[in-house]
Amino acid sequence: MSPKQHRGAATADLLLTTALKVFVESGQQGFTVSAVTAASGVSLGSLYHHFGSFDGLAAVLYTRCMEQECDTMIAALKRSRTARGGLRAFVQAYLRFTAEHRDIALFLHASAYTGYLATHAEEIRAAKAAKMAIITDWLGTHIEKGEIAPVPAPVIEALVLGPVAETARRWLSDSDDFDLDQAARALPDRIWRSLRSGQ
Repeated sequence: MSPKQHRGAATADLLLTTALKVFVESGQQGFTVSAVTAASGVSLGSLYHHFGSFDGLAAVLYTRCMEQECDTMIAALKRSRTARGGLRAFVQAYLRFTAEHRDIALFLHASAYTGYLATHAEEIRAAKAAKMAIITDWLGTHIEKGEIAPVPAPVIEALVLGPVAETARRWLSDSDDFDLDQAARALPDRIWRSLRSGQ
């Protein structure tokens, strides 16, 4: 990488890091191009050079955060030998990631259906599909082994991600009154019972 490319990558990373900080500190209302450029010290022209638009910046940030979260859960799955152990590891990794990276989790949960991601929905969907394919392949292996009931992938996704995403959302909105550790202990076995084969 040339010095110019290195500087460009550093500027793009600064904008992404600052955008996440602005979102967490100021919420959706304060998540604006002027707030990000002021906080980062990067010019509007430079932001547009790297991301095309503020929506482009938000979409890249969302994709980066989503991939980081998914990579954590995929790593947990791959370390597990059984379907039950994998699902437990997956659920606990999701909730642990939420606790350890509250800023990222907050951005993902709050931004998923906002207007500033709409113009880049196809790119986000493609990035998410690539990660979900890895998870689906892992599940498929255990369906073939007869450990997980043979139900459609979207149903499995709803049964696994639905409860943990809602748990994370509730903790993010009221962490003082919601025990995430308790949820991490209780959810895996309940999710497993909904998916195991031979019920």
